[in-house]
Amino acid sequence: MDTAPTPPARTSVPGTQAIARAAHLLRLVTAAGAEGAAAGDLARQADLTRPTAHRLLSALRQEGLVDRDDATGRWLPGPELYLMGTVAASRFDVTAIARDIVRSLAVRTEESAFLSVRRGDETVCLVREDGSFPIRSHVLSEGVRFPLGVASAGLAILAFLPPEEVDAYLERHDDLTEHWGIAHSPARLRTRVADTKARGYAVNPGLIVEGSWGLGAAVFTRSGEPQWALSLTGVEFRFGGVRLAELGRILLAHAHQLSTRIAGR
Repeated sequence: MDTAPTPPARTSVPGTQAIARAAHLLRLVTAAGAEGAAAGDLARQADLTRPTAHRLLSALRQEGLVDRDDATGRWLPGPELYLMGTVAASRFDVTAIARDIVRSLAVRTEESAFLSVRRGDETVCLVREDGSFPIRSHVLSEGVRFPLGVASAGLAILAFLPPEEVDAYLERHDDLTEHWGIAHSPARLRTRVADTKARGYAVNPGLIVEGSWGLGAAVFTRSGEPQWALSLTGVEFRFGGVRLAELGRILLAHAHQLSTRIAGR
């Protein structure tokens, strides 16, 4: 299934179309990670003609924001992004204080554990730590984005937003069913949001990749906003019955620990 990030909702401001298109391409390139992405794939995912995509990518390359492997023709994140990221990290990055908690979660559960952050109407994976169980799910890794409500991390965040924000999100993204299947219709998402709030953590029963389950728990800012999420992924038979409840308990404990640490930072 195509997991390309969707552009966040934005108001129309005259003269900004090129910036919006370039920003979308930049997100697609970073989401592709170290393997990079072909120009044709980027153009298709961004809904641009190939000449337009190439022109924008070339401009971004000139500014150092993307790079191109001349041997493969694939586009990669550029060096200027690293410099920008180091400056922005002092305000936005919590990976330094979260990494040991993510690692502990992977050790305790033996599953793959993740930290994701909310970015607009998406979640972006920041940290991955693999557990000791030899069979793993590869749905999620650093840099991968999903719309809120699709992966377990995004569902956990969506569930703890104010009801009016949930309503507005579903109105903005009435195409989730088209891209992610009938399980992501507004009615079914509302049911999963309610279940998540009641349970305390989100459950994704193989809705992205069949047989790959996920659990997610929201992590809150000092003011109580769900800004991050811890999550677990693994194969279906590892997420059933009594063990599911035990995994949820461990996940919630680690999410609470991280929320407390962030509040005291």
